[in-house]
Amino acid sequence: MQGSASESKTESQRRMVGLLYDERMCKHHTPDDDYHPENPNRIRAIWNKLQSAGIHERCVLLDSKEAKDKHILGVHSQKHVDLIKNISSKQYESKRDRIASKYNSIYFNEGSSEAAYLAAGSVVEVAETVAKRKLDSAVAVVRPPGHHAEQHEAMGFCLFNNVAIATSFLLNEKELGIKRILIVDWDVHHGNGTQKMFYEDPRVLFFSVHRHEFGLFYPANDDGFYTMVGEGPGAGYNINVPWENGKCGDADYLAVWDHILVPVAKKFNPDIVIVSAGFDAAIGDPLGGCCVTPYGYSVMLKKLMDFANGKIVLALEGGYNLDSIANSMLACVKVLLGDNPINGSTKTYPFESTWRVIQAVRKELSDFWPTLAHELPKELINQIAPTVPFVLSSRSDSDEEDNRGPNAVTENLGDVLDGVIEPLSKLKVDEGISDHVGSNSNTWRSELSKIDVWYATFGSNMWRPRFLCYIQGGQVEGLQRPYPGCVDTSPPKETLWKTFPYRLFFGREFSRSWGPGGVAFLNPERNIQEKAIMCLYRITLEQFNDVLLQENSLSTTISSPLFDLIALNSIKTEESKSIEINMEKGWYRNAVYVGKEHDLPILTMTCTQSEIEGFKSGKIPLRPPATNYAQTLIRGLVEGKQLSEEEANAYIQEASSRPL
Repeated sequence: MQGSASESKTESQRRMVGLLYDERMCKHHTPDDDYHPENPNRIRAIWNKLQSAGIHERCVLLDSKEAKDKHILGVHSQKHVDLIKNISSKQYESKRDRIASKYNSIYFNEGSSEAAYLAAGSVVEVAETVAKRKLDSAVAVVRPPGHHAEQHEAMGFCLFNNVAIATSFLLNEKELGIKRILIVDWDVHHGNGTQKMFYEDPRVLFFSVHRHEFGLFYPANDDGFYTMVGEGPGAGYNINVPWENGKCGDADYLAVWDHILVPVAKKFNPDIVIVSAGFDAAIGDPLGGCCVTPYGYSVMLKKLMDFANGKIVLALEGGYNLDSIANSMLACVKVLLGDNPINGSTKTYPFESTWRVIQAVRKELSDFWPTLAHELPKELINQIAPTVPFVLSSRSDSDEEDNRGPNAVTENLGDVLDGVIEPLSKLKVDEGISDHVGSNSNTWRSELSKIDVWYATFGSNMWRPRFLCYIQGGQVEGLQRPYPGCVDTSPPKETLWKTFPYRLFFGREFSRSWGPGGVAFLNPERNIQEKAIMCLYRITLEQFNDVLLQENSLSTTISSPLFDLIALNSIKTEESKSIEINMEKGWYRNAVYVGKEHDLPILTMTCTQSEIEGFKSGKIPLRPPATNYAQTLIRGLVEGKQLSEEEANAYIQEASSRPL
């Protein structure tokens, strides 16, 4: 160790803060030095900023250490440890890229093993030093990040889960006296790996605030929803605050601190606080799309210093705008040193969706934490910022206009990211589908616009005004967001109703369109004992593609059809034949041919066969629909003159109550 506290500080203000940085972690980079947002310049930018501000002279500089296998094995499997240990060796040189391609958003090179061991070991080192009370707090400027890494695999730029390894170490070293650890993950992405490692452990209160968007934002699953509260003895010790949209900023985060995190942390009374300090929710970040300022981070951290006698460990996670991460980390280290938070404004209000999420989280956790049981005052939750307009997710530079500094990402970021980090780059844009497709080839659109099909719907699209949101754009009562509509906004040429021998059922915990509750699915296997009422709309095959696109909430850019003539010709040879659409995400990726009407093919869309098995096994939950969603189906059936309201209610209830 070396360094000392600044002489300008009084004794009462002086805090001993450790700081760790090691250039060797920069050896981990893309194999051919291609651009990637998770690159060595991230930690260099932070280190240079801290040095230029003289922060390194006010801190205690700590030496990095490589993690020991026995500590890594506290959270990772032996197979995973062996892979990361050896991936940079000569024996893996020829197959390194192929192995990386099997993982989600991962690259390897000859420096990856050393960097991964240094990152994990360095977080252990700073955590141990603080736990032993040699320092008040400490900061580990490390990479690669860690919070996405799970027990058996690397993912999301993360090789080892640095914070989880340090947490496990502290709990297992009994002489340290650490019995309760609060992990605060303010990275814009959900800390899925950390959550899973402590999901049943009441010694760890894991708190993650992140963009979630009902499972559409990376890591694009249900793990980050607020209903994921822990299991067994760990029930109640896992807290997720899932943003429904981007653009959340200081006011949104501080509202969550004041009305969820701080009240629970007071009751939990941690012995130490570890922050998974990703700065990709910072303003100007190319992947995050949120607007937290250095002031916001400094205030969040200041509030955390009220716990565990200020024993705080900051471990760098994500953050990809070099200016933003450097300025944000500088603000945080200054607060740890005892400086007041930097100047900022608290005059803005949270979004309406923020208050909705906060209330849902509080209600979900109130049985575990009675301090959250009381309702928030109406005069408080009525203080809201203007609504963020919804548009479909895509890669975009549109957020850069908020804070475009000299280190902002390159103009062609979208092209650079295409083959590298597509799952992590779901930012909001301000244009509809039609604004994006214009630059793509229109050949397929011209061709498919001449072909009519029947789109058969068994869900909310049975109500015509709801379906027209997909065709012409817009939003109806009950929908959580508007839709941009198709390129061709012509209404359906005909509408008719038919009954088909398929099983209708309802599943999933929530949807981005309707909120909590199941949504409609169809078992693609015909069964003459079943009856599903469907509304058929005669639209073009081009429109069917745009409906399919919106139904699965994919990127707005579509340069080729998801379901083309080849697929149509291959599927319509026999009834009940289905074809899985080639897309990574989405709940309606299975196009099913159910017959003909007026010599035109009838197509519907539902979940894949593997997901059907998931519903049957219980891996994917069966859930009755929420009231507003069910009412939309009922309106469609009643206004379509298929059933009376009483009959429609019974139809929905029967479909949602039987086991699959």
